[in-house]
Amino acid sequence: MNQQTSISGLKRAATYAGTHEGYMPGFGNDFETEALPGALPQGMNSPQKCNYGLYGEQLSGTAFTAPSHQNERTWCYRIRPSVKHTHRFKRIDLPYWKTAPHINEDVTSLGQYRWDPVAHTDEKLNWLTGMRSVTTAGDVNTQVGMASHIYLVTESMVDEYFYSADSELLVVPQDGRLRFATELGVIDLEPQEIAVIPRGLVYRVEVLEGPARGFVCENYGQKFELPGRGPIGANCMANPRDFKTPVAAYEDRDAPSTVTVKWCGQFHETKIDHSPLDVVAWHGNYAPCKYDLRTYCPVGAILFDHPDPSIFTVLTAPSGVEGTANIDFVLFRDRWMVAEDTFRPPWYHKNVMSELMGNIHGIYDAKPKGFVPGGMSLHNMMLPHGPDKNAFEGASNDTLAPEYLANTMSFMFETRFPQHLTAFAANEAPLQDDYIDCWTSLEKKFDGTPGKK
Repeated sequence: MNQQTSISGLKRAATYAGTHEGYMPGFGNDFETEALPGALPQGMNSPQKCNYGLYGEQLSGTAFTAPSHQNERTWCYRIRPSVKHTHRFKRIDLPYWKTAPHINEDVTSLGQYRWDPVAHTDEKLNWLTGMRSVTTAGDVNTQVGMASHIYLVTESMVDEYFYSADSELLVVPQDGRLRFATELGVIDLEPQEIAVIPRGLVYRVEVLEGPARGFVCENYGQKFELPGRGPIGANCMANPRDFKTPVAAYEDRDAPSTVTVKWCGQFHETKIDHSPLDVVAWHGNYAPCKYDLRTYCPVGAILFDHPDPSIFTVLTAPSGVEGTANIDFVLFRDRWMVAEDTFRPPWYHKNVMSELMGNIHGIYDAKPKGFVPGGMSLHNMMLPHGPDKNAFEGASNDTLAPEYLANTMSFMFETRFPQHLTAFAANEAPLQDDYIDCWTSLEKKFDGTPGKK
């Protein structure tokens, strides 16, 4: 028999056999969960009358006719149909949240950039007012591309809810702890974890430990999925069992509430008289999830050469071009380096993809100075980048014994589109004006003597 416990006013299903702390394991699974016994219909989706007087409703994340292996939908059994969760809309302005296409003619996006952490503030900021866009890429209207953001959150959303019709959100905390109370359950999130919030899902964000700061990748295109492992085989990298989807939870609460919707880059506000988090039971494969980055199992070279950074991909959002992602989310965590006669840090390169990096904690091996936790860097498409002089000299002259890279966790939002800086990134965020100079002291070492290294 199911039990109920109260979590932030939500009634939540008991932990079922095979789940972990109120979560169900697996990535892209077809889940089923109920917060009241018998709330979930069996053998059919839309009975003439649902138990408990609930309404049956489908939330579709893909077109009905998408191939079966790509089709994503969830059937929800809720206290009110979602048409009751919106009313007349009023346009509002969230000036720091930008959407592609957004090109500021007064900002130069061509360049190699790095920022110190955006400082915490005494200002009262919630999930919406604390979002700060850094780059935009692609076009939300054609559902391609992305945006990257920093969030600064000091207070919880109270009787306030949000969903994005534009995108799914990949949330990467760096400081503080947040709770995402969603229509389909509750996700608690801390640094070294990530969460994926699907397009169209209603949620509220609460501060468990603040102030909170982190990074967001807003994905306009196809949903994130696990990358193909190819000859790596069935294991390692991000294993599906380590992704956790919340069990059903619901609020049955009457209170004046605000729902904000992001649609084609515009923000719209509607007033209702109840909580929209009223899904008592659900089944399907379109749901939020969290993942502990500490469970990522990296693979790498065990004889010579440094592999391409794509080998560290956690999640990928495909594009219409096979093998060229709309977005890759790549993780650089602690690991062993053992390659022989090899320059071990990432090599110098120029890439058709553009790379926005963030530091969660510790030291990144290619930039041991200046790239600090909470900081970011941007190397746009077809701009050269690589180790600074100290990293180059150290890696070129070290005695190559097995080396354990400890106290390190950085990530990359990589996209096939050029990333355009926002005015906030160019003018307000703590840009390191001298970052480009980190390569100035690299010396010409050429010696034409045969056999000379």
